[in-house]
Amino acid sequence: MSTRKPAERRSDPQLRVSLSTSSVYPGSTASGFEAAARLGYDGVEVMVGVDDVSTDAVACSALSEFHGVPIVSIHAPTLLLTQRVWGTDPWGKLHRSAEMAHATGASVVVVHPPFRWQRDYAKGFVEGIADLEAEHGVVFAVENMYPWRTGKREFHAYLPDWNPVDEEYAHVTLDLSHSATAGDDPVAMARTLGSRLAHVHLADGAGSPKDEHMVPGRGTQPCAEFLELVAESDFDGEIVVEINTRKASDTAEREADLLEALAFARLHAARRP
Repeated sequence: MSTRKPAERRSDPQLRVSLSTSSVYPGSTASGFEAAARLGYDGVEVMVGVDDVSTDAVACSALSEFHGVPIVSIHAPTLLLTQRVWGTDPWGKLHRSAEMAHATGASVVVVHPPFRWQRDYAKGFVEGIADLEAEHGVVFAVENMYPWRTGKREFHAYLPDWNPVDEEYAHVTLDLSHSATAGDDPVAMARTLGSRLAHVHLADGAGSPKDEHMVPGRGTQPCAEFLELVAESDFDGEIVVEINTRKASDTAEREADLLEALAFARLHAARRP
């Protein structure tokens, strides 16, 4: 199990490449740990809400210790499908996510911006995230999202915005599948963010209205250029592979995708001597 204190910044010569447990869905959280360890990933991001184990810090810590892979980050249950995980109070979810980060040794909590209909939550969200970081001593990295599109119609589903770059967040998660869906340039976003870029969700997309989470290199995003930029910077956060393997015909095909994503990340995020 990880012994690193939450929010501790690393100075490893090479960037760590970890696996989100959502990458093995509909497999379980336990199968995510097993796959990460067996395939050679450096750590795990726990997507809270995939199954009951994902909500249990003791169970996740036991999996981490058993498989010998640290838990590097906690993804708070702020997705549309996890709105009732840990109750319905959004701030309560974030406090519990921070508590789980402390309990498991994770240094980052990934959180989505509020949905447009969560107006009270959204009003003080930017300031509230800063307060949570100060209270818990854990990095809360707000993730870039995208507008929802149906045909020619576009709905801005997030407040204060789907793109956190221009908001006053101290820490941001950049997801390359989401940037594809939004039509944003992740390389330009990373350059603008500078040291505020704290966490990466590595995937790809082809610009579909649907959030695709393809294996990096299979879509249209500049994944290689993005990783090379990150590797050349003083970024010391986590690179987490978050791909969709639900269409894999069997375990072998799913693992081939996970291995391809890991190899891509290691190749392009390698720091030069």
